[in-house]
Amino acid sequence: MATLTITRAYQHFFDTHPNGTLALTGGILNAVGDIVAQVSQNATSEDHQRRPGWDAARTLRFFCFGCGISPLLGRWNVFLERRFPLCRRRSHKINFGALSKRVAADQLVMAPFGLVLFIGCMGAMEGRSLDQIRERYSDMYSTALLTNWKVWPMAQLVNFRYMPLPFRIPFQSTCGVFWTLYLSLLNAKEDEKQQHKIAIHQRR
Repeated sequence: MATLTITRAYQHFFDTHPNGTLALTGGILNAVGDIVAQVSQNATSEDHQRRPGWDAARTLRFFCFGCGISPLLGRWNVFLERRFPLCRRRSHKINFGALSKRVAADQLVMAPFGLVLFIGCMGAMEGRSLDQIRERYSDMYSTALLTNWKVWPMAQLVNFRYMPLPFRIPFQSTCGVFWTLYLSLLNAKEDEKQQHKIAIHQRR
């Protein structure tokens, strides 16, 4: 009953304020992914004295990124819906060729572009220099993109096949909690690397 009420409420807000609804949903789920990542990092840390606790600013950055990119993903899904319709007119049969094209377009266009935005936006929000952001692209981009192609095509296949258009971003963001966990850990690792370089440079 509660789930049905939440679903109806979400549908109402999506119909009346689609961009705001997608932004808030994506931001919250992105923040959840980062909180899970921070808890995991602290729980698995071998050095108990170096556990920093919860970094609220880091979670806020993930929330802001989720708020920003989710409406863009919503428009992208509308484009895919119109460009590659799954059902032909007067037919309820699924066109699996169109479904495959949706997944391929998503993974070959939006996935690389989304990672460019993620690395650049996170670097900017952390106050990194252009050289440091370029270094992050060099260190992180290819690794993250290859991992993306290992896990996301199947998730997006299910998403495009079974989820109604208004619920695709929430479904993607829910699956993305684990993806955000991965990106958060990868970003934090790169952050520690750059901080270590800065510390060495300052000692000289």
